[in-house]
Amino acid sequence: MSTGTLLAIIIPVVVVVALLAVAITLFVNRRRHLQERFGPEYERTIEGADSQLAGERELRSREKRHDSLDIKPLPSSSRERYSRDWAGVQDEFVDRPEEAVHDADRLVTSLMHERGYPTEDFEQQLRDLSVEHSRTMEHYRAAHEVDALGTAHRATTEQLRGAMVHYRALFDELLADGGGGARHARA
Repeated sequence: MSTGTLLAIIIPVVVVVALLAVAITLFVNRRRHLQERFGPEYERTIEGADSQLAGERELRSREKRHDSLDIKPLPSSSRERYSRDWAGVQDEFVDRPEEAVHDADRLVTSLMHERGYPTEDFEQQLRDLSVEHSRTMEHYRAAHEVDALGTAHRATTEQLRGAMVHYRALFDELLADGGGGARHARA
């Protein structure tokens, strides 16, 4: 076999192998990015999807939608007002725990709305929040479930207390991020 023939065989094989290596590296890096960004929400989404690729496609779709939202920091006066409102909700818990949990839900929703998150649909709220607040999504889900139980007068005081703690986790993150969070630091 001549040198030219060998080169005609070897060069395309090397190019194909190099392209495969680049594609695999990009694929692995994209997956790692999603796992780091979404944390526990990555696994939850993958488990709920038809396949890992479908789940990852959903997460990339969430990122794209989130990037199109006008999420903005809160002015310090709004942060102070929300902090006062939260203190009022906590005080209300002593005498009216079910109402306090419901008010905590409304306060978190109001804070989300003021930050620029759409708030019409709970499932969409979860998807939108998961992009930057994935580590508090389980808190939000748990609190929302207890709020529904409380509305039906079926939640125990301990469940209601737990819901307040869960709402507080997301509330604190949204409020702190409202002062110029990670997204704005990147911009």
